[in-house]
Amino acid sequence: MNILFIGDVVGKPGRTALKEHLPNLKKEHKADLTIVNGENAAHGKGLTKPIYHSFLEWGADMITMGNHTFDKKEIFDFIDDADRLVRPANYPTGTPGIGMRFMNVNNKVVAIINIQGRTFLPPLDDPFQVIDSLIEKAKKRTSIIFVDFHAEATSEKQAFGWYLDGRVSCVVGTHTHVQTSDERILPKGTAFITDVGMTGPYDSVIGTEIDSVIRRFKTSLPVRFEVPETNRTVLSGIVVSVDESTGIAKRIKRILINDDHIRFS
Repeated sequence: MNILFIGDVVGKPGRTALKEHLPNLKKEHKADLTIVNGENAAHGKGLTKPIYHSFLEWGADMITMGNHTFDKKEIFDFIDDADRLVRPANYPTGTPGIGMRFMNVNNKVVAIINIQGRTFLPPLDDPFQVIDSLIEKAKKRTSIIFVDFHAEATSEKQAFGWYLDGRVSCVVGTHTHVQTSDERILPKGTAFITDVGMTGPYDSVIGTEIDSVIRRFKTSLPVRFEVPETNRTVLSGIVVSVDESTGIAKRIKRILINDDHIRFS
């Protein structure tokens, strides 16, 4: 089974890149399951119902989220009915939405988990403890488990990968928007990358207009961050090949598409 994952889609440039490239990527990599992180899809923060449905129309099978899940108030109107959407599972009990979903792919069940780190991010429930209960539940139905770990610190993401090695099929880090070059299969068979990278404006600072970020660093004064309108985009992702009978990852390959890297792996 080939699982295609597209990193954090940021604003209109990210949506444009996703719509342009996703059909070809699915065909090129013979993707059986496509997952897209959409927590920055609406103007850089949050997700709207029309964008959610657009992602599905363009070829996404599941959408994961992160710390901006609830930045658009309208998500409260549809998140409980969005059966192709997962938000971080370690939000407190009673939070709208769900953190793990199951999908039937090639007559096999796949569990997709979204969970958030705590270092330099809001203090949600302990992801290490929460993931244990989710894996126990998932294992009753499937050995194929995909985890989007939305976290700031590279150390926390790497520790999480090692913690889950041999227990899940793949752990991908999201949130920091810069693709890392450490994709690998860990010793017990879990595919891992510290950060998949973003899909959005190429000429930006992690998806934000450049001058405003520089101004913030130079002055330490409050600055409004905007997603730049640009024709130059970047798409970042990975494709993972998983043994359908064991859930063990066999291969992981990076995807990076921009004006300097037409294809890169």
